[in-house]
Amino acid sequence: MATRARAALALALGLLLLPAAAAPPARSADGALVREGVHENAAYRYEVPARWNGGLVMFAHGYQGEGPGAGSVQTEPLDALLSERGYAWAATGYRSIGYRPDWFIDDVRALRERFVREVGPPRWTIIHGQSMGGHVTIASLELHPGLYQGALIECGIIDGIGLADFLYAYTAAAEYVGGVSLLDAPDRATFHRRVNEQWLPAVGTPDAFTERGRRFESVVKHLMGEAPLWREGLPRRYLMNLVYLPPGESRERLRRAVSTQQVRYRVDPGLGLDEAELNAKVRRIVPEPGFRSRANDPAYAELTGRITVPVLAIHETGDPRVPFVLQQQYRRRTLAAGTADLLVQRAVRWPGHCAFDSEIRDQAFDDLVAWVEKGVKPAGDDVLTADR
Repeated sequence: MATRARAALALALGLLLLPAAAAPPARSADGALVREGVHENAAYRYEVPARWNGGLVMFAHGYQGEGPGAGSVQTEPLDALLSERGYAWAATGYRSIGYRPDWFIDDVRALRERFVREVGPPRWTIIHGQSMGGHVTIASLELHPGLYQGALIECGIIDGIGLADFLYAYTAAAEYVGGVSLLDAPDRATFHRRVNEQWLPAVGTPDAFTERGRRFESVVKHLMGEAPLWREGLPRRYLMNLVYLPPGESRERLRRAVSTQQVRYRVDPGLGLDEAELNAKVRRIVPEPGFRSRANDPAYAELTGRITVPVLAIHETGDPRVPFVLQQQYRRRTLAAGTADLLVQRAVRWPGHCAFDSEIRDQAFDDLVAWVEKGVKPAGDDVLTADR
């Protein structure tokens, strides 16, 4: 009797220790296989059309803020087109919110592995990244060559750590031009007080710049890449691009990897600000040892431009949140690496962030598939040529 009781108890405990099962697969009205659940602490969803043609799109979503807990799954924006074309898609919510591309690269890869086990191997996999998902996407290509056969990046952080470099360069310029110490504020409350009570009165706002403000605007124009509509986009992030990243947030890893040593500030003549003096005296940010190392923390290291598969990127020229200059910087990396023929970039004249209509996105995806499947390289824009 005691033996039976112990056996029953062991069985019960064993069942408790089993991983939670995914929800059973379901069929949508059009016969598509739909499955969602949690895999390795990250929520996921994938859809496979009834007549799947073997193509798979892995979606990497953007930043969802700071805080505890896992991220949430976002439906692939190409959902309708993929269903119509017979392609499957899969999306992970990531194991956490915050900015952890090092984790999220692995979350996307792990979900692809699960898809292969449960559905079967695709004939190709394209990774599609939006905003922060662009960092996840481009780093995935560089760190795991051969895993994906193509990439679509929209409004994406295509130069990885380069966005954090930009934000700190922006704040350092604001500090120097405005004559107000910002980067060494001891806490967030002090930072905001200095911005509102000292910096803004000295510099002004985009609709009412002071003399110092016009100097800052000129510096920012060059930092953002001088692309069309940068000025129209700037007001939306004018203050939000001033960074204060306290310890404890996921973005702290970005702060530790930031470098502005390589930033060459520029300013238009005739504004009373000497460019050489600006570059000599502006505060420079130096990364902490090991935090910008490809060997120690590759997701936060400078990218190399060494891609091996077709990449198509679409980006708003006046994006103030993820500035167009990141497209220019990654183009230069591919030129140095000899891989520029694998990168096509399209400049969308708009002063916003991730505001593409479906027509632009759908066309980009169709063109990318033709490139992957048939070798037909699509048209793009020269992002390094000035177009005012």
